[in-house]
Amino acid sequence: MTTAPQPATQPEPLWRPGEDRVARAQVTRFQTWAAEQHGAPAPVPGDPAASYAALHRWSVDELERFWQAVAQWCDVRFASPYERVLADRGMPGATWFPGATLNYAEHALRAAEDPDRAHQPALLHVDETHEPTPVTWADLRRQVGSLADGLRRLGVRPGDRVSGYLPNIPHAVVALLATAAVGGVWTSCAPDFGARSVLDRFQQVEPVVLFTVDGYHYGGKRHERADVVTELRAELPTVRAVVHIPLLGTAAPEGALDWDTLVSADVEPVFEQLPFDHPLWVLYSSGTTGLPKAIVQSQGGILLEHLKQLALHCDLGPQDRFFWYTSTGWMMWNFLVSGLLVGATVVLYDGSPGHPDTGAQWRIAERTGATLFGTSAAYVMACRKAEVHPGRDFDLSRVKCVATTGSPLPPDGFRWIHDEVAEDMWIASVSGGTDVCSCFAGAVPTLPVHIGELQAPCLGTDLQAWDAHGKPVVDEVGELIVAAPMPSMPIRFWNDPDGTRYRESYFEMFPGAWRHGDWITLTSRGSVVIHGRSDSTLNRQGVRMGSADIYEAVERLPEIRESLVIGAEQPDGGYWMPLFVHLAPGATLDDELLTRIKRTIREQLSPRHVPDEVIEVPGIPHTLTGKRIEVPVKRLLQGTPLEKAVNPGSVDNIDLLRFYEDLARTRATG
Repeated sequence: MTTAPQPATQPEPLWRPGEDRVARAQVTRFQTWAAEQHGAPAPVPGDPAASYAALHRWSVDELERFWQAVAQWCDVRFASPYERVLADRGMPGATWFPGATLNYAEHALRAAEDPDRAHQPALLHVDETHEPTPVTWADLRRQVGSLADGLRRLGVRPGDRVSGYLPNIPHAVVALLATAAVGGVWTSCAPDFGARSVLDRFQQVEPVVLFTVDGYHYGGKRHERADVVTELRAELPTVRAVVHIPLLGTAAPEGALDWDTLVSADVEPVFEQLPFDHPLWVLYSSGTTGLPKAIVQSQGGILLEHLKQLALHCDLGPQDRFFWYTSTGWMMWNFLVSGLLVGATVVLYDGSPGHPDTGAQWRIAERTGATLFGTSAAYVMACRKAEVHPGRDFDLSRVKCVATTGSPLPPDGFRWIHDEVAEDMWIASVSGGTDVCSCFAGAVPTLPVHIGELQAPCLGTDLQAWDAHGKPVVDEVGELIVAAPMPSMPIRFWNDPDGTRYRESYFEMFPGAWRHGDWITLTSRGSVVIHGRSDSTLNRQGVRMGSADIYEAVERLPEIRESLVIGAEQPDGGYWMPLFVHLAPGATLDDELLTRIKRTIREQLSPRHVPDEVIEVPGIPHTLTGKRIEVPVKRLLQGTPLEKAVNPGSVDNIDLLRFYEDLARTRATG
């Protein structure tokens, strides 16, 4: 096991919040209130780090008190009272708030009840013209009421599944909230998913209603989807109604219902009051090695977890505009929609992240007045390589936080945001998972930001790093473990009646504790470092290394567009560790570049990190949500046939994987 010893002197943070910002933060006000009302430790004057550490310790030691405090602080409306907060804390199977009933959509639309806010924007929709179009709170509530009434008339009842093949547009938000209002179970895919990928997901849950578009615009081009919709209708026999949204202006196909008709009525929404653990939506794992896991999360669990994250960690409220670049096929879309829970205006961008140029997302932040700007680490690094200058070229004065996820933000990404966006910028690299639709670690508005580190574990999350023997370690690399239940953990997987697949996914290695599959270091000053996936971890001579460390070093070189490193055990007992590089236009993998790659890795990491070979590839394969595919490539290199190594519907470009299959075949015969 590698270690990460603390330096003798603590490094200076890249950013530190001012005293006023600490005092104003919702987490500070929550802690003061929770100390008075629930016995939490009071803030330590002048020491926000000690204050947060004490609050976090209390939040995991006193789980019931903490989540009761969150529910009260965030004014959760229980239609019927709960018997206790946590009746069974076993994992899997923790039982939260038994007896309680509530509705997620009711909470998402509360701001519309305020006459002063009803005609302010709840949503700002932006397409590739980058011109925002508002949807007011009053109109959002009216559309949800009308569509919920329409769903009931179509026979949708609590527990029925409703699916959306939709881009990131207001219609998708309305459909989700209307589904939640009637007690249906929402599930969605983005329209860039092909028919097979969508069917791999939707066929598992058997939806009764399907919302579709005729196509979408991306990268300045028109992409028609009528043929895919026809195939979906033919292969989803449980669908009783199809709702057509004409983004490209085409007429509804025969038998489909018209969106505008369904949302035209002025109907007050009726919110079905549901048990706390009633399903809210189904999300899907990437499904790279089989059918995607259909992850079921609850109305109450998501409501509480997202209120905590958005209010206390993201510091969002009614004065904020919340923008995160995402699609409806990624959990961050569900998280973004939950910005409505705290009264924030949600910015929906439907289009390419880099159209018409790499600076597109910063332009959207400027034009929408975004206060929290969320994106991917990959986008930040692309901006750095393209020499984008957001702070110089755009008015980002309203942005108070730049947040990233999808992969660890490399140290150079932190420096670039600090230098090129704003020096006084809160940078929140966050890490979590589709599995909980939230973060395990990341943003804390009262803590300093250190380069290459997530600020802290999240409240109510008993985050630990465990060695191979299940022993917690600090300042050492270990498995990411959540040692106590979270409300948003899945209530089950769909079509997993005895829970076998659920247990195998998270609880097999350490029964009773959630093993997520990431390598992390918890530092002695309370921050978190993510090293990459533990199921694709490099292991040379007994020393384990995270792939993210190598990517961060190699991709600083301007010639390297992207890279992929694999460690493959060989039949003869050997270990082969190739580094695959996708070069920037005009670059050549000559001896000089090869030497620089190896020298960079040796000097910045260690001689053990230097690959056995550096191989140029036509591209790096990703999941449909943009994550590098490591495990299937490893399996291909070990001789597994392509059809057994990966689910083709989970990959952005299956042809790229054929390169690795051919390479394995060549090595085996050569």
